Amino acid sequence: MPVFFYGKVKFTSIDGCIDIRGNIKTAMIGFGQNFDFPTTSGGTAELLLEGKLIFEDYAHIGKDFAISVKKGAVCKFGYMSCLGSRVKLVCTESIEIGEWTGIGYESQVIDTNSHPMKNSLTNEYYPTSLPIKLGSYNAISNRVTIMQGCETPDNIVIASNSLCNKNYRNLGTQVLIGGIPAKLLKNDFIRDFENEKELLKKYKVINF
Repeated sequence: MPVFFYGKVKFTSIDGCIDIRGNIKTAMIGFGQNFDFPTTSGGTAELLLEGKLIFEDYAHIGKDFAISVKKGAVCKFGYMSCLGSRVKLVCTESIEIGEWTGIGYESQVIDTNSHPMKNSLTNEYYPTSLPIKLGSYNAISNRVTIMQGCETPDNIVIASNSLCNKNYRNLGTQVLIGGIPAKLLKNDFIRDFENEKELLKKYKVINF
C-alpha cells in the first residue's frame, strides 16, 4: 500500500480521490508520521476528502493533522513535501505545495475566508477563495498562517508566527520574509536543504 495512516484518524469523508503520479512504493505517503517533537499524539487527526489529493512522490504529514479538501478542489504535494504535526489545511479551490517544502507545526494553510466579504461603500464582493501556490524548497516555520492568494518563490524562509496573504514572487528567491502581514526581512537567506536531504530521508522515508 502506498498510503499509510499512523494512529487514530477520523475519516469525515473519503468520497474524493488520491492521485499518485510517482512510482508506487510502500508507505511513500504517510499521514500521522512521528518525525517531530513531541513524540506523543493527541489522537485528533481528521481527514475530509471530497476533492482530489495529488502526490508527485514521497510526502509526509505529521501527527494530529486536520486536512479538508472540498468537492471540486485540488490539493497537490510535491516530492518530499511535508506538513508538521498539528497543521491545518483547508482547500476549497486549489493549494499547491512545491517539492521539499516543509510547513512547520501548528501552521495553517487555508485558501478561503469562508464567509462573504464586501466593500461597504461599493457593495462589491471580495473573492471568497483564491489559489495558494507555494514554491519548492520553502522552509516555513511553526505557527505560520498561509491564506488565500498566497504565492511564494522557490528557496525562501518564512519566520514563525507570520501571516502570508499575497503574492511574494516579486521578492525573488533566497529571502527571509515574516511578520503580520509578512514582508521582506533579509536577502541572501536560505535553508541548506542540500546538507539536510539525507538526514530528512532517513527520518521520514519508511522502508520495507
